[in-house]
Amino acid sequence: MKFFVDTADIADIKELSEAGLIDGVTTNPSLIMKANRPMTEIIADICKVTDGPVSAEVAATDAAEMIREGKVLAAIADNVCIKLPLTLDGLKACKHLTDEGHQTNVTLCFSATQALLAAKAGATYVSPFIGRLDDINIDGMQLIADIRRIFDNYEFDTQILAASIRTLNHVREAALIGADVATVPPATLRSLVKHPLTDKGLETFLADWKKTGQTI
Repeated sequence: MKFFVDTADIADIKELSEAGLIDGVTTNPSLIMKANRPMTEIIADICKVTDGPVSAEVAATDAAEMIREGKVLAAIADNVCIKLPLTLDGLKACKHLTDEGHQTNVTLCFSATQALLAAKAGATYVSPFIGRLDDINIDGMQLIADIRRIFDNYEFDTQILAASIRTLNHVREAALIGADVATVPPATLRSLVKHPLTDKGLETFLADWKKTGQTI
């Protein structure tokens, strides 16, 4: 499973890229707002520090304007992935932009049938939101499983990008089910490496090494 980091913070992206932990980046209007800089500048800077796809979201709601904005975003760098909402206009724009050779990420997916339509529109990625479904007592992981089965049934090329990930269990379960990508906040990605037994074991090894009086 590939990992995308869900942030517009350049420092976080650089650190995680240097550790070899991420395969791409996702952003959204809320993350851009927190960064408090022009969107085109932020996306350009992110694309300079990662070779993977960088999702940049359109702000328009009608297909023609989404297509126009998508082309503006795609012109920033070759690895920009145009992020579009899962609406009828969004799917029209997805089909048009995909046919022109652009990467697309159809976002705000909350049902398996929505994902099916995104795949038929040629989306590179579809982003089902796990946590937001859990918030309203609907099993978000079941959605990932349903989409995986549908995509496998028909051999769609669209990749499942598990989004709105809140917990480490979300990551584990998404990997077990077969999501192609998980996009996670930087803090969540860092927490994946932690385990109390790892810390305890390292502490013991270091203490024993110190007793040997050796150096390397």
